[in-house]
Amino acid sequence: MQKSASDITLHAAEADRKAEGRGVGGSSTISYLLNGNCYLNITSRCTLRCAFCPKFNGSWEVRDYGLRLRGEPGVEEIVAAAGNPAEYAELVFCGLGEPTLRLDVMLEVARRMKERGARVRVNTDGLANLVHGRDVTPEFAGVVDAISISVNAQDEATYERHCRPRHAGSFAAVLEFARRAHRHVPEVTMTAIDGLEGVDIAACRDLARRLGVGFRRRVLDVVG
Repeated sequence: MQKSASDITLHAAEADRKAEGRGVGGSSTISYLLNGNCYLNITSRCTLRCAFCPKFNGSWEVRDYGLRLRGEPGVEEIVAAAGNPAEYAELVFCGLGEPTLRLDVMLEVARRMKERGARVRVNTDGLANLVHGRDVTPEFAGVVDAISISVNAQDEATYERHCRPRHAGSFAAVLEFARRAHRHVPEVTMTAIDGLEGVDIAACRDLARRLGVGFRRRVLDVVG
């Protein structure tokens, strides 16, 4: 199949990043490029054990990027891996772990990259307030441009079935996080995966509407 010009440009950028030692394509990838965005993989730890997650199904790869980290990178290493924001549309904190588990590191990297002109998005499970025991959403103000919250269910029973949270009350906590984040972050979107048994996309969209946030339908096994 013939590659488009955008595909060729993307692969060239990936090769450049590998040459610069940013961990692209290796077994400890910190940054990786998808759809014109730079994604940052800062932890392998998570607050969920999603049944549909690749790492719970025998693979740590996303689009041929190995995302299993040998250790958790520090701020300087992550900033170096993020490179030049002029080379991509958006900087996204997203790997096979939950970035808000490293909240201080994530926010410091976001601040530095914002100073360089990056648009910053955080892809999250929405459990940061529950895990940290406080409302962390005010800390996102002026640092994060967009938050994408994976809810993946219209009710608690469906959420428990697919997301398998480690903490009681997680579904309610996700909804409250979305409500609070909307006060401090310009763009808040909830997402749900179409293709998971029992997930009602229309009901998920209505749930987001009632919370005053956006909604995006995702497709099972389609990344990015």
